[in-house]
Amino acid sequence: MKLLDTHGRHINYLRLSVTDRCNLRCSYCMPEQGIEKLCHGDILSYEDLVSVARQAVAIGIEKIRITGGEPLVRRDIIRFLKELSAVPGLKQLVLTTNGLLLAEMAEDLFKAGVQRLNISLDSLKEQTFAHITRGGDVHRVLRGLDAAEAAGFPPHKINMVVMRGINDEEVLDFAAMTLERPYAVRFIEYMPTLQADNWRDLSVSGSEILERIGKRYELVPYGSQELSGPSRNFKIKGSAGSIGIITPISGHFCSDCNRIRVTSAGMAKGCLLSGDGMDLKPLLRLGDEKRLREALRQIVAGKPDRHGLDDNNKELQPFAMSRVGG
Repeated sequence: MKLLDTHGRHINYLRLSVTDRCNLRCSYCMPEQGIEKLCHGDILSYEDLVSVARQAVAIGIEKIRITGGEPLVRRDIIRFLKELSAVPGLKQLVLTTNGLLLAEMAEDLFKAGVQRLNISLDSLKEQTFAHITRGGDVHRVLRGLDAAEAAGFPPHKINMVVMRGINDEEVLDFAAMTLERPYAVRFIEYMPTLQADNWRDLSVSGSEILERIGKRYELVPYGSQELSGPSRNFKIKGSAGSIGIITPISGHFCSDCNRIRVTSAGMAKGCLLSGDGMDLKPLLRLGDEKRLREALRQIVAGKPDRHGLDDNNKELQPFAMSRVGG
């Protein structure tokens, strides 16, 4: 059963946030201070999250990505993931993490049924990483990568948000990671979710990233998988891995968008940058599975045809990415 929106897009992917909390404070995701944490009672219980997942799969969702904040900081996350992986009809359960806790948790995550990991890693340099994350230790993340590989996970997807003058000089270093290791390294254009005054100065276009890599290496197109996201993929000729370019600013991928999202507070959204959403908590309290399914169908039906990030006349309300699951 295909779940289609009103623009004919096949919607098969749910991003499900389990917490707004994080053990880092990345500059493009959260303000340095002034953001209030959600109260415990405002966060969906694991039982509610499983209910959302079950009804989403019932209407046609095939892939669920667990996000945060940082999902691994939530207590009893392994038990929840094990229950989620057993949802009938779910084809893929994947998880996005900053990697700080991977060394300790990788084996349990694999045994719980998580099939693949996306690791956010914006610098390989100790000082640059600490600057971007406001205090993070890149060596812990790198140890986590090795631990996850040893636990049995397939080659990781590594996400790098490219910021001019901050980490863009490392683009070639990240591309080189794919030469010998089968990683999928994905370069993401900086998005102005926090509305920094200089956000356009920070943004490096996908075409410029490709041009930089292409001057050093020969690139060949590389196909995407059916349940993958909006990345345009390439391989360095002869490499073990692949690279991807995600261009929310310079090149709309909205025509291929296949996802909806539910925040940790229970707001269902058809677009990351949409101010609209539907609060699922009242339906979850009622335990009405039919109405919950209908609500999720309404979110799919109401998906906008595109976001307005590249529209200079459209005003975007600042928000912390950690609140909506990235």
